[in-house]
Amino acid sequence: MKEFIFTLSNYVISEVSSKFDILKAKRNTGLSPGGDTQFDIDDIAENAVYDFLMKSNKKIAYYSEDKGLKKLCEDPEYLLIIDPIDGTRGAAAGLECSCFSIAVSLYKEDACINDVKYALLYEFKTKSTFYADHTGLEINNNQLQLSNTILPSKMFWSMEFNGHPARIITYSLGELIDKSANPGGIFIFNSATYSISRIITGQLDCYVDIGNRLVKDVPELENEFRKVGNGQLLHLFPYDIAAAVYIAKKAGVIITDAYGCDLGVTKLLDISKENLQSCIAASNKQLHTAVMENIRWINNIDEIEKVLC
Repeated sequence: MKEFIFTLSNYVISEVSSKFDILKAKRNTGLSPGGDTQFDIDDIAENAVYDFLMKSNKKIAYYSEDKGLKKLCEDPEYLLIIDPIDGTRGAAAGLECSCFSIAVSLYKEDACINDVKYALLYEFKTKSTFYADHTGLEINNNQLQLSNTILPSKMFWSMEFNGHPARIITYSLGELIDKSANPGGIFIFNSATYSISRIITGQLDCYVDIGNRLVKDVPELENEFRKVGNGQLLHLFPYDIAAAVYIAKKAGVIITDAYGCDLGVTKLLDISKENLQSCIAASNKQLHTAVMENIRWINNIDEIEKVLC
């Protein structure tokens, strides 16, 4: 399976590279089933995945962002969870912050991240790879180097804004932003996998996406999130994080949802509202705890009413 998913990744990245056109790549071509905007470059990557797997003669089923679940035989042995480009906007702009992401489990309808057996993140621009299976973790072009930063004020971190109302997010993360913007550093990559992989390499200390917890805590905020999400909740889908969570755990990253709970129970084939996720990942437990303590969690709609006006 390792050789197979590397071959698939190389094929997809080769196809995207050969057909990439900076003037066309950023063109909107529709919406994914989850509601995220799709770009020309997404279509190239999705079609490459489909073409490769249809010719593979493997007993597999796969789930991708745009095509959903595809069974390539009546009784698949393996389930492949694929995000052909995690970090589409970075890829469309020709930047480094995008990855091909694939996680593999044995096939079953209720499979979750804890069932993943193989996972690979393959960067489009640098060709760097992060691979993990039961034998451990393999990284090329980088090394495993978790930072020992424990103070939020000193951390280099990334946060999520896509489909997240800026006023609400900055209300909750404002203290962290103010503390770290100058003595540390804040980045927005629009890619959970790229952000999490940067913790593994020591380039970042933390990644924060709290949108889903905010909506769960205060359901009245849902409409605000839908306003900036094409009418949908654009929180973390299983295909966004399945590979990254598995690999990060192998690397020793502390990675949970925004409540501090295990992301491993996330179902791989479910993109319903109930299965969407938040994420806080950090290079060590002390920083993870400190970050959660420095977030202004919203308890009720009245607390943030002035921000929404």
